Amino acid sequence: MPMSIWEQQAVEAAVLEALGEVHLNNPAGHHFGRPYLSAYQLAIKVNRAHPQIATELGVSVGGAGTGTRTSLAQYLARVLSQRIKQSPDSYPVEGAFLSNEHVDSVAFHDADGASITSSLSQSGFDLSLFRLRDVSPTVNG
Repeated sequence: MPMSIWEQQAVEAAVLEALGEVHLNNPAGHHFGRPYLSAYQLAIKVNRAHPQIATELGVSVGGAGTGTRTSLAQYLARVLSQRIKQSPDSYPVEGAFLSNEHVDSVAFHDADGASITSSLSQSGFDLSLFRLRDVSPTVNG
């Protein structure tokens, strides 16, 4: 059986690396935990460190105006969502949504400073968010 691009390109390792490098603006130990990244932010970080993944998939990071419905952001969100669903308590990444309610637009900038506007704004679809799962033991006391 041929290996998938996810396996061939070690995409999970690239995702874990990108999520592990998220700058923490709040002091360590904040009760909210680690910050989430949108699928776009994650795709930008993965693409900057591992551009061969998007090349192998034949996609760009994504965004409004790209003229395509497939993107690295969409691919990462879809596969991560599937893996989280299969192992909700043990997969090293957790997901959430940012509601699209009362959102006009959400824009990001890639590693080169080019603007990327979410194609999900005002679409009726919420924006996928991902972060590393907190695996520290909980102490009740």
